[in-house]
Amino acid sequence: MTIIGIAGGTGSGKTTVVKKIVNALPPHYVAVVPLDSYYNDTSHMTDEERRNINFDHPDAFDWKLLIKQINMLRNGEAIEQPTYSYILSNRLKETVHVNPKPVIIIEGIMTLINKKLRDLMDLKIFVDTDSDERLIRNIQRDVVERGRTVDMVLSRYLSVLKPMHEQFIEPTKKYADLIIPQGGENLKGIGILCKYIEGLVPSQGIETAP
Repeated sequence: MTIIGIAGGTGSGKTTVVKKIVNALPPHYVAVVPLDSYYNDTSHMTDEERRNINFDHPDAFDWKLLIKQINMLRNGEAIEQPTYSYILSNRLKETVHVNPKPVIIIEGIMTLINKKLRDLMDLKIFVDTDSDERLIRNIQRDVVERGRTVDMVLSRYLSVLKPMHEQFIEPTKKYADLIIPQGGENLKGIGILCKYIEGLVPSQGIETAP
């Protein structure tokens, strides 16, 4: 089993990189474990307290559960991955059944910040994208998918996203084995990465997707 960690700022293009890797390997060969699914359970909080959560701080994540479940996958055990609602700012009752696969990808803004989690990875990647581009993507995504206004997104970017990125996310580049500049637009870099990953896994039956 090959465990890959993919980190980078919000809106950097991590999801695009993950999709390219998945498409480069045989069907059902990869299990993707999003860090966003492991925000802390906030059932005990009031609605107001939930709205004040800083989702861009390391303390917002349930690292213990994530590390436990990655270890389970590595040991050949299936997991029940939690799900999280940004609208409710809380973990949902529903879970996602994830079976162990030859390649496990852990993807999220702070995937490389926790040493115990890093130590489980065979390959660590940081997706690096210009801050202006990330801001535009954040506006597009949060307005459409999370019901926020442009003013809300800009306010959150200046007060939370930008300082948290500079304090916690940007420094994790030093842990990366590979940095992909320009995010999902760097087709050459992603192509080289996919070829490298193909070389990490058993070659039997692998056919590169067109």
